[in-house]
Amino acid sequence: MTRVSIIIPTLNEAGSLGRTLRQLSFLDPAPWEVLVVDGGSEDETVAIAQNAQMRVITSPGRGRSVQMNQGAVAATGEILCFLHADTSVPDDMVGVIEQTLADQTIACGGFISLMVGAVTTRWGVSLHNYLKTYYAPLLFRPHLFFKGLRLLFGDQVMFCRRRDFWAVGGFDNAIAILEEADLCLKLVKLGRICQVNRIVQSSDRRVAHWGSLKATAIYLSIGFLWGLGVPPTYLKQFYEDIR
Repeated sequence: MTRVSIIIPTLNEAGSLGRTLRQLSFLDPAPWEVLVVDGGSEDETVAIAQNAQMRVITSPGRGRSVQMNQGAVAATGEILCFLHADTSVPDDMVGVIEQTLADQTIACGGFISLMVGAVTTRWGVSLHNYLKTYYAPLLFRPHLFFKGLRLLFGDQVMFCRRRDFWAVGGFDNAIAILEEADLCLKLVKLGRICQVNRIVQSSDRRVAHWGSLKATAIYLSIGFLWGLGVPPTYLKQFYEDIR
């Protein structure tokens, strides 16, 4: 059985982390390890992780790229899985990951993200996010699309082999958003990027704050500007940090 390391970057995630960690305890087969990489939380995030007997790593810097790279440095599994603290996963996630990467032509995979809140399911936004995995590379990197490029994002629970992750340099620490898409562009040189036909559930907190129309407009705008070459450091100003 392949060892799967789950890496969770956190920053003030006390409202979500406990539920996510409880769900991970039901995974069958179980992951090799779960690493919580904290970026300096000021709430109970670290205490929640410690109470759940998870290994907590204090990141030297704040930002998902920095934190996920830090987790990858500490991880000892052959496969790295990057999970957001507000995302729910199926009980057989580890098995799905192992089965997907058993195909040596696949370099990276991710799930279909269904955005769910306390009062509603964001079907429209979720459908757009699903389609974006395909239409974004087809529009902006068509030569790579036909070589297997799909653009995965953080809510989709990305996973890849550790050796491949480091072969392409991991996440770019200088990128504030869209770091997963950047990693896909690098990993497609080693194999196909795959969106598996299974669902994970992600919090709709950002959409609930913005509203569905504004959220879709922001996602579209950021995606198109990124595709046209606008630096993520500039695009970050349009993407609020919402907890």
